[in-house]
Amino acid sequence: MQIERIGSMLCGVGESPVWHPVEQALYWTDIPARTLWRWNPSDGKAASWALPEQAGCLAVRRAGGLLLAMEQGIRVLDRLPAAGEAADPVPAAAVAHAEPGMRFNDGRCDRQGRFWAGTMVQDTSLARSAGRIYRYARGELRESALGGFITPNGMGFSPDGRTMYLSDSHPSRQIVWAFDYDIDAGRPERQRVFIEKLPAGRPDGAAVDADGCYWICGNDAGMLYRYTPAGRLDRSIALPVAKPAMCAFGGAELDTLFITTIRPPSCAPDAQDGAVYALRPGIRGLQEPAYVG
Repeated sequence: MQIERIGSMLCGVGESPVWHPVEQALYWTDIPARTLWRWNPSDGKAASWALPEQAGCLAVRRAGGLLLAMEQGIRVLDRLPAAGEAADPVPAAAVAHAEPGMRFNDGRCDRQGRFWAGTMVQDTSLARSAGRIYRYARGELRESALGGFITPNGMGFSPDGRTMYLSDSHPSRQIVWAFDYDIDAGRPERQRVFIEKLPAGRPDGAAVDADGCYWICGNDAGMLYRYTPAGRLDRSIALPVAKPAMCAFGGAELDTLFITTIRPPSCAPDAQDGAVYALRPGIRGLQEPAYVG
């Protein structure tokens, strides 16, 4: 299988790739660099914008623009400035973190267009179980009943929206859970272990394909795994870097899988770590729902 690098950018922590169906472009964030990226496959060009805070994840808005979960809460970016200029997303909802030094991490919209995102203590060496899961809908940010996470990650929803996936990627946890998801109330219930431990690496960001299978990045192992809805390992794909962070389906036919990666400070100057990759696994994905508002 051919794995291609897109663009020439190298991200410190490339996260939250999201395919924009109207623009036919890929967005993602480099968390520590406080940068929003956009790549257009029609001309192969990438553009970036500085952000006022670290953005852990983002979503397309049905009303236009983007929704970003950042350090201090949810912000809305109605319009992008010229490439290279600073973006100034407007604060929409503040978060009351459980402890100092926290930010939003992984997140995405459910199939009904409600935005979900988790928080974490940035210094993961502390292994603090202060992470919470929040839901943002109709302009209101609410803390859910889900808490006690160190590094919440791997959020995803089944094609019918009735199963929610969530992981904790901290080295001391490394578990992926599944939940029954009440699509009317927007509430996860009946938490259970979906993947007890990956064959290698820690579970990081994830995506769900059209068959309902769950794709998860094996951070530290340079692997990408596909699990069936029954929790059976179905495919394993080796990647050219050690720390894949998150994957997302995109392209005109939603048949391309994009993978953002992390560039450790210790890697060699000519290493490809931190690049964004694309591959065609022979399977179509699902268009990620836009935030409805």
